[in-house]
Amino acid sequence: MTKKSTGFSHKMIETNVGLLIILSIAVISFAGLAQIVPLFFQHSTTQATPGVEPYEPLHLVGRDIYIREGCVGCHSQQIRMLSSEVQRYGPYSLAGESRYDHPFLWGSKRTGPDLARVGGRYSDDWHRVHLRNPRDVVKESNMPAYPWLQHNSVENENVQTRMKALRTLGVPYTDEQIEKAPEQLKGKTEEDALVAYLQGLGVAGRAAAAKAVAEGEL
Repeated sequence: MTKKSTGFSHKMIETNVGLLIILSIAVISFAGLAQIVPLFFQHSTTQATPGVEPYEPLHLVGRDIYIREGCVGCHSQQIRMLSSEVQRYGPYSLAGESRYDHPFLWGSKRTGPDLARVGGRYSDDWHRVHLRNPRDVVKESNMPAYPWLQHNSVENENVQTRMKALRTLGVPYTDEQIEKAPEQLKGKTEEDALVAYLQGLGVAGRAAAAKAVAEGEL
């Protein structure tokens, strides 16, 4: 006759749903804390990558247009640490490059290509043609056209309020930058703003990211 065990065992956990849930939560919580908390004290994740500065007013408006038009639903802005991605898009993304992004636009879907390092890859004119009718440059493209952007002015955009709000989140805008912001929007259209934003993506942090790749395994 087998002696009945009265101690702590796997069987006790497996047959007691409440205990199983409590222990699972405890393990997940501990593992999460062990992985996440150190990130708050690492310079690579809490400080901006060298060369990365807060968005200029025109770029900031362009970023808001990027969000408004749903671009983040089809394009990611996060190059992963995979050889295939580095070869296709360039140096993998660093956490510090997104230091001033609120919210982050890393994305999770690539109906279109990743845009983390699209800045400077094409000319301004290419972007304008592509935005007005993508099929004019890529015949098989399923991207929608945005012809109205060239006609919409951004002069009335309250960019100062946005910059003040971002400053409360830790973006180091100065009073002088906020005061002069409307001047940079004079005579500009939504298309100008979006092109400016795209042309700035990944440019400032490219050198630091390339160095990180060179020193790593990729």
